[in-house]
Amino acid sequence: MEGGLGGNTGPTNPSDKSKVLDVKPLRTLVPLFPEPPEGPPFVCVPPNGPFLSGFSPFFPFSGQQVSQPTPDLNQNYLNSTAVPLRSVRAEPAPASGNGGHKHKSAGPSSVKKKAKRRKDSESVLTSLMNFNPGISLSERDDGNRQLVESVLLRFDALRRKLSQMEDAKELHSSIIKRSDLKAANMMLTKGVRTNMKKRIGVVPGVEIGDIFFFRMELSLVGLHFPSMAGIDYMAIKSGDLEGERVALSIVSSGGYDDDAEDPDVLVYSGQGGSASRDKEASDQQLVRGNLALERSFHRGNEVRVIRGLKDNVHQMSKVYVYDGLYKIEESWMEKGKSGCNMFKYKLGRIPGQPAAFATWKSIQKWKEGLPSRAGLIIPDLTSGAESTPVSLVNEVDDEKGPAYFTYSPTIKYSKPFKLVQPSYACSCHDACQPGNSNCSCIQKNGGDFPYTTNGVLACRKPMIYECGPTCPCIRNCKNRVIQTGLKAHLEVFKTRDRGWGLRSWDPIRAGTFICEYAGEVIDETKARQESGDGESEYIFHTNRLYESFKWNFEAESSEHFDIPSPIIISSKNSGNVARFMNHSCTPNVFWQPVMYEHNNEAFLHIAFFAKKHIPPMTELTFDYGIPQSGETQADNPPANGRKKCLCRSPKCRGYFY
Repeated sequence: MEGGLGGNTGPTNPSDKSKVLDVKPLRTLVPLFPEPPEGPPFVCVPPNGPFLSGFSPFFPFSGQQVSQPTPDLNQNYLNSTAVPLRSVRAEPAPASGNGGHKHKSAGPSSVKKKAKRRKDSESVLTSLMNFNPGISLSERDDGNRQLVESVLLRFDALRRKLSQMEDAKELHSSIIKRSDLKAANMMLTKGVRTNMKKRIGVVPGVEIGDIFFFRMELSLVGLHFPSMAGIDYMAIKSGDLEGERVALSIVSSGGYDDDAEDPDVLVYSGQGGSASRDKEASDQQLVRGNLALERSFHRGNEVRVIRGLKDNVHQMSKVYVYDGLYKIEESWMEKGKSGCNMFKYKLGRIPGQPAAFATWKSIQKWKEGLPSRAGLIIPDLTSGAESTPVSLVNEVDDEKGPAYFTYSPTIKYSKPFKLVQPSYACSCHDACQPGNSNCSCIQKNGGDFPYTTNGVLACRKPMIYECGPTCPCIRNCKNRVIQTGLKAHLEVFKTRDRGWGLRSWDPIRAGTFICEYAGEVIDETKARQESGDGESEYIFHTNRLYESFKWNFEAESSEHFDIPSPIIISSKNSGNVARFMNHSCTPNVFWQPVMYEHNNEAFLHIAFFAKKHIPPMTELTFDYGIPQSGETQADNPPANGRKKCLCRSPKCRGYFY
């Protein structure tokens, strides 16, 4: 559990009335300013000026001001989770003696370059704020599934853009990189959120098992409002009077001594009393969130439980999974590890809900080999061709596996593309760095590094250029994402009515590389022959018509692909895990063309990335597309080779090719 902050602070012991505080009005307090030798003179001006000589406006007051809508005075903003933009640049420590570092004085050209970069950054931030919220007041109060997914997609697109901008700044910059807080602040300022109306129980549009990689995502969709506190609560109104406070949701993520191993029972520790830098541990008090949990115990109302777990891919991060509705069954006080009293609350999961945290616990046991995966046929379908094993599982019938094929982790060309103009490798001898304008690979990507520092795709592009074998940069350069193989532990499994499918044991963050489409590049004649043999699901066409969607942030460039020459890939005889991905009219995976070169020859690859956050054991799907008039279907069955679609999406077309 995470405790204590995010708007739920209060006096340590409000019931102690034995002390009388000598409180003076603020207007009687005299501010203290540093003496002239200690610091610069104090200057106070309005944010928009006028400014004295030697002083200039700072962002965001230096740019064009964004007009804000008139706030609804009847709306309760006491639980607003707007977070300040913590982009504080620390001043370098002064050199002292022989042990200090010598700093070269910045020349006029260096100052001008830094000023230009700062101005460009502020200009981009201003443009990022100029987007249409597109959410009505009623939608802000009450959401739905489509709206919740839209808010999360827009937040992550903005966060990735800000992260890309932060990465491109000076390598030794002291700016605190919290693109998640900055993106959330901008979203809240513009009113891009939903389910603002606090409620007990189910949150419209949020499903059990949904995962979140940032605490602010919980707030934006109304699942848990505080950005740091582990207990969210509200006052129940009785007529015109505010009544007692009851708990709405809790986040259990290891901040306190919670007993959180049982998937159906959670022993949750109260908030407060923890030791910090400037205070010792103390007894917890029955106030704020603790009091709300106690009231909910007596009232018997449902409490939403979000469990925070370690992210196996990014060790310093956590994944938050919504585990459904619980009820508080017991409460008591006991001595904690610090020797101080703390409240304990036993919550039981309401039966009949879909599995969420229980699935995570099962996967943990499978990875440890105790017990082995039920229905396991082969522990590694790739026979070591991938660095991460891919299991083959059938829990549906007695089929022992798909038809024979040769596992190949990458695409095979009979001949590569010939470049119209020569292209040169980069000259980076360590790793390509974001913001390095001299890197030729970054130049080919339009001056932007295509991935964030944790390897997540920043935005869709007409074409992404990665470093190739000719580039002298190191093997684990951040611009070689699709060349490093599988990262998630994938599983090929037998579906009930769609043959074999693909899913992951691990949670997948939006923008994460999953796999590329491996196989043999073939011509149209062979593709027509294989389609006529009923093997069209093992053929990938780059020139099909695909349902358009917006994944980049609003202000970013085109997402239409620019492929030099269409290619057809067959994975019938040779391929990788991508051949098992089924079609969906509302997919959670999309493809992106990626190119890298070797000896002046270009090799096009089809890379698959996560469209949104994908919980473990969720089937991975992409849109197969619709053939254009040039794609011959004459040898196919009636209705031009259509097959009945079983994706069961609300937007299902009813068929696929």
